[in-house]
Amino acid sequence: MIAVPSKSAETVTVLVLAGTGSKYETKEISGISHFLEHLQLKGTKKHPTEMEIFTMLDEWGGVWNAFTGPEYTGYYAKVQSGKFEKALGLVSDIYLNATLPAPEIEKERGTIIEEINMFHDHPMRHIWTVWGEVLYGDQPAGWDIAGTKETVRNISRDQLMAYRNAQYTASNTIVCLSGNFSEAKAKRLVQKYFAATRTNIAKTKPAVTESQSKPEVLIYKKDTNQTQVAIGVRAFNNRYKKRFALEILSVILGGMTSSRLMEEVRIKRGLTYDVHTELTMDSDVGSLAATANLDSSRLDEGIKVILGEFKKIAKHGITAVELKKAKDNYIGKLSIALESSHAQASFYADQEIVEEKILDPGQIRAKILRVTEADVWEVAREIFKPEKLNLALIGPYDDKSRFQKLLDNAL
Repeated sequence: MIAVPSKSAETVTVLVLAGTGSKYETKEISGISHFLEHLQLKGTKKHPTEMEIFTMLDEWGGVWNAFTGPEYTGYYAKVQSGKFEKALGLVSDIYLNATLPAPEIEKERGTIIEEINMFHDHPMRHIWTVWGEVLYGDQPAGWDIAGTKETVRNISRDQLMAYRNAQYTASNTIVCLSGNFSEAKAKRLVQKYFAATRTNIAKTKPAVTESQSKPEVLIYKKDTNQTQVAIGVRAFNNRYKKRFALEILSVILGGMTSSRLMEEVRIKRGLTYDVHTELTMDSDVGSLAATANLDSSRLDEGIKVILGEFKKIAKHGITAVELKKAKDNYIGKLSIALESSHAQASFYADQEIVEEKILDPGQIRAKILRVTEADVWEVAREIFKPEKLNLALIGPYDDKSRFQKLLDNAL
């Protein structure tokens, strides 16, 4: 159990994470973690219908949700502090005792297939599935978290039950509580409500294979007015020794409204409405990518400008002024992000389940403040290399050789 008490808060968040997600799946059951997450909310023995669960949460004035990622699946409820035990009891019941009724499984197949369709119609979301595929190909790290329409249609109730029984275990579960509560009482209640958690050893995820010797391009062909791109590089996992220099590099490139990419791509040239960087650092792999919805008639120009910024920062590094601004921005956003009990719970639980080590905000601030210009430059030179470079596109294109030429010799 992770406890983050705050006497000044008026709410409590109960967050439960299972250390399993899409990276733990096989081809046959791709999407099962996400499918199961949907079904856990369909009823328990104590609360047999989804509407009964939702009605209780509404009566408490609660905020709730569930989510699935590559490395974990989560369930949470955020309520007034006086409803703490009720929320803990309900979340534990959903996590441990969901009945997975067969009729609900059949109905939810259609819901998830429509969710897949929705994401495919939303290029700003779908580009990250294409990005994962160009990086990792046909292995769990490269698959869509939701699976495919075919796998969703074919996953059985027996497979769902077996997967849950294997993965939702005591050693693979994190319970995090944040907000206004008594820590001693919370410990007793967690022991009470989670006493029946399975004790078998959960299945581990397979190692990710990374193999690349030259720049790569992947196109998802779609008739669109704009072209959505993700351009970036393989980077490092969350145990990388200069991870905070990598964080600052991402901020300077595209993590602020006054970032280098915003200035060059949007402000100076008007090539896009939005351009920003996304830094991913999982327990095993990582990447840094710039994403933008580019004017298709000026697509090549947009790609060249983004690549030019990669090359410039690798060749020349950053300035002292940029470093200070990025540090101040990072620390300020961290403070803002941690204002709510829900954010606090996610902050600590995510670290524990993915990194198996927790840094508090003060420790992170100290590490950020120690980053130097030389650190950032070293990281930039290390990642911005041709053999790490990748481009994912969503747009009306057939021939990737046009884009391959833009990447060749770009760095």
